[in-house]
Amino acid sequence: MSTPLVVLVGPMGVGKSTVGRLLAERLGTGYRDTDEDIVSAQGRTIAEIFVDEGEPAFRALEKQAVRTALAEHDGVLALGGGAILDADTRGLLAGQRVVYLSMDVDEAVRRTGLNVARPLLAVNPRKQWRELMEARRHLYEEVATVVVATDGRTPEEVTQAALDAVELKEA
Repeated sequence: MSTPLVVLVGPMGVGKSTVGRLLAERLGTGYRDTDEDIVSAQGRTIAEIFVDEGEPAFRALEKQAVRTALAEHDGVLALGGGAILDADTRGLLAGQRVVYLSMDVDEAVRRTGLNVARPLLAVNPRKQWRELMEARRHLYEEVATVVVATDGRTPEEVTQAALDAVELKEA
């Protein structure tokens, strides 16, 4: 049983995948993304799973993917934006080094736009993103060891801020 070096959480479009890959590279370790695990295992996109089976079915797949990745992966792990909705998942994150990548609504809309690959933002993305964050922000904060704001920062700047915040040394 291993444990990730760093777990990244935060809303969709915040840059978990980009920053996660950069962190892994700078730390000389592997990178894993639970959304990618689900897509690979299911052979279809997350949007397709949402449309075909609904959000509860996706969340069940997500919960198992997170549990598996936390047990198997010892590098940088990025979780899907809604993974923290599950109480068991939040429990598994206790004691982990968790970085919450945050951003404000204007930045979120700029980054995600009207992206149809984001089923939870299909209609009125600004309003829906605000509502998602109102429901989730306290959960991200609950599991976070540190919070790193991404607004107005390059992925490299966010990566450095995350490294500094968790006090990890580059490889």
